[in-house]
Amino acid sequence: MNALLAQVLEAHGGLARWKSHDKLSAHLSQGGILWPMKGKGGMLDEVDVTIDLHRQWTSHAPFGAPDRRTAVTPQRAAVETLDGTVVEALDNPRAAFDGFGLETPWNDLHLAYFVGYAMWNYLTLPFAFAEPGFQFAELSGWEENGETWRRLQVTYPDAIATHSRVQTFYFGADAKLRRHDYDVDINGGTPAVHYFSDYTTVDEIALPTRHMIYVRNPDGSHNAEPLVVSIVVSDIRFT
Repeated sequence: MNALLAQVLEAHGGLARWKSHDKLSAHLSQGGILWPMKGKGGMLDEVDVTIDLHRQWTSHAPFGAPDRRTAVTPQRAAVETLDGTVVEALDNPRAAFDGFGLETPWNDLHLAYFVGYAMWNYLTLPFAFAEPGFQFAELSGWEENGETWRRLQVTYPDAIATHSRVQTFYFGADAKLRRHDYDVDINGGTPAVHYFSDYTTVDEIALPTRHMIYVRNPDGSHNAEPLVVSIVVSDIRFT
């Protein structure tokens, strides 16, 4: 295992503790310009999410109506009733974004797929990196907020639905995640910078509860506006 990654996993609670659980559930309070830009303003402002920790599966509820939820994997996005009856579904959902840009509107299945794969990625950090197929390279240090952050470039395996195959993660002196850079391939390759803060500890696992996402400038900086996505995570539970 990469030496920096080993330190990072331990700082977030350790792989053994993570593997002792099967699912994570939480409440999300979300904002930012992305949702109204996509024609989905208000739809996911207050929502519950459940993920499987060891395979890429995510469900958001409610989704558009009190009796609706999603079920999303890399191969399929579905909207269901609460008893599991499928309302609508899309196989190979990533192909449905071909030609999309930042301002292209989404339908409900586009939204379900995007938030499904994205939240699974965010909530499994950094523990998903211990799974097979990831590749790592430590980059030079980065100065920000009066700190020097270590950087890990991560290449994702093809089996994981994610924003882009190559992404960069920044870690503070405590080895906790501070920042995440990626390009949103299904959104015209929009360059993003994602900040993590306000850590909490649940069953000895350290998790950030505040996520702030901006457009990344070519020099790695960002402007305070627009705020593309904000996510506040609460009521975190492991099962």
